[in-house]
Amino acid sequence: MKKELKVKFLQHLNKKRREEGFTLIELLVVVIIIGILAAVALPSLLSQANKAKQVEARNNVGSMNRAQQAYHLENSDCTTSIAVLGVGIPTQTVNYQYKMMKVTHFGKTICIHMSFSIKEKLKPYHGQLYTTDVNSGGVVEAVTRTRLFEYLNPAPAGTDANNPYSGGADNPLTAAGDTPAGWKDLGK
Repeated sequence: MKKELKVKFLQHLNKKRREEGFTLIELLVVVIIIGILAAVALPSLLSQANKAKQVEARNNVGSMNRAQQAYHLENSDCTTSIAVLGVGIPTQTVNYQYKMMKVTHFGKTICIHMSFSIKEKLKPYHGQLYTTDVNSGGVVEAVTRTRLFEYLNPAPAGTDANNPYSGGADNPLTAAGDTPAGWKDLGK
């Protein structure tokens, strides 16, 4: 093959290689598509992170309910100390603050277990232990029941035991066994 022909052939091949690649428009389209996908996926990802943090409070309040039930069985009364229950739940974590109290409401003693969200957009949880009379075979006996409730709306930032959800529709205290207004019953 002639030298001139080889040079022209190589120049032709190099010219094709230079034309390969992406144009600026193609790159911009790809960046815009990635941006749209990120804008759609990010809120979903953040809400899943909050749900995972809420599991902490739901599990801890449920544990306090069960431990309080065992304590009540042994002592015929409730305690207002988380430490006395012996479940290893701190009174405050990174996401929640926990508090217990005993109230007489509608003629019944109700042991209340509460979680107050410290961070914004986390739902608080509320547990109850109460006794009810059950007739079994003509014998009336007192039975303890527990309930777990989730607040329907996320908490504002900085909610704590000194600023609880109380009064009006947000009042977690109702007749034993009733679902408070503004709360969702998560079962027994």
